[in-house]
Amino acid sequence: KKSFSSGLTAMEKKLAEYKCNTNEAIQLKLVRFPEDLEDDNTTFNPEYSHQVFGDDEVAFGYKGLKILLYYIAGNLSTLFRIEYTSKVNEKFDCVEADDVESKIREIIPPGFCTNTDDFVSLLEKEVNFRPFGMLLHTYSVHNEEAGEDITYQIYKADMTCPGFREYHERLQTFLMWFIETASFIDVDDERWNYFLVFEKYNKDGATLFATVGYMTVYNYYVYPDKTRPRVSQMLILPPFQGEGHGAQLLETVHRYYMSSPVVLDITAEDPSENYVKLRDFVLVKLCQDLLCFSPGKLMQGFSQEMVMEAQQKLKINKQHTRRVYEILRLRATDMGDAEQSRSYRLDVKRRLIGPYKKKQRELAKMRRCLRPEELTNQLNQIDLNMQHEQLEESFQQLVSDYRRVLERLAQA
Repeated sequence: KKSFSSGLTAMEKKLAEYKCNTNEAIQLKLVRFPEDLEDDNTTFNPEYSHQVFGDDEVAFGYKGLKILLYYIAGNLSTLFRIEYTSKVNEKFDCVEADDVESKIREIIPPGFCTNTDDFVSLLEKEVNFRPFGMLLHTYSVHNEEAGEDITYQIYKADMTCPGFREYHERLQTFLMWFIETASFIDVDDERWNYFLVFEKYNKDGATLFATVGYMTVYNYYVYPDKTRPRVSQMLILPPFQGEGHGAQLLETVHRYYMSSPVVLDITAEDPSENYVKLRDFVLVKLCQDLLCFSPGKLMQGFSQEMVMEAQQKLKINKQHTRRVYEILRLRATDMGDAEQSRSYRLDVKRRLIGPYKKKQRELAKMRRCLRPEELTNQLNQIDLNMQHEQLEESFQQLVSDYRRVLERLAQA
């Protein structure tokens, strides 16, 4: 009996060596020059791979597994290869290795290269690649490393642009690796708008374009004759993160819709924490010069005038306007002054307590049916204390988020 169990652990040990973390195994690159292929500094890895490889993000059956997904920087032509030092063998090990290739093929469109030479010869044609659609905005960012300003451009594209459909299929693959709940959109629905960011760079005296990131926006119909664009997905590719491109993109998209009389306001679908911070910054930047947000008016509290002006001039919805108001009011408030800071705290907490009160009423209803009177009162007391603590915590968290927005604004 003993030998049997120890035999099992030896087998288990052996099989454990054939497990690879897929976030490490997948190696992504955006290639501009042939030498990028050999340069480890140009490699980056996914943050997520659970949608393709399951919640534990593991591929079984290989040692030293590398899943290479290399993209040409502009048009995203793809090289896909799998390398490993050894693989389990069904005949000897009685287990089968995961079919990594077919899992990746499910999310990358056909037409990729499988060998480096083909990929390099495509790289030479990259000089002909041009951004899709209509140019909306050009801006530059000073790059310390290069010691120069680099130019970026934002375009609005749609499926009628030649070649864009195929390009978008390659581009959207990145969502799987960097957005936790990503899904591919139905590109045949004409209400999608696509906004793309490109970097201009030089190669042998020619100007080329590299893909930096993009945003998809869906135009919902609002009765009777308006639309409400909703931001669906937004991704700045990792090599470009932290350089302010997200803010440029979001502001450009806002400005694009601001000029349209049929747009009511702009919303977002299930926004991430990072997106909310980005949006706070962009909207406060847009709103700070509106008359309704002058310090005197901020001190009088949140008003219908703010809601109207932010919606009509900047296409910002009521909920987001409220956040903008709280951030700008914080800037105008002397938090060292007891009266001013108390007034601010009450104002924000009154908004925060809304959902609690609703929950409170529902709980009270439930308890009336379930429990004797004196127990209910006790529980309500406990609830209130907890509620005050949670409220204070939420408030402190908000204020620190708001301060970060104001710091970024001061530097902008």
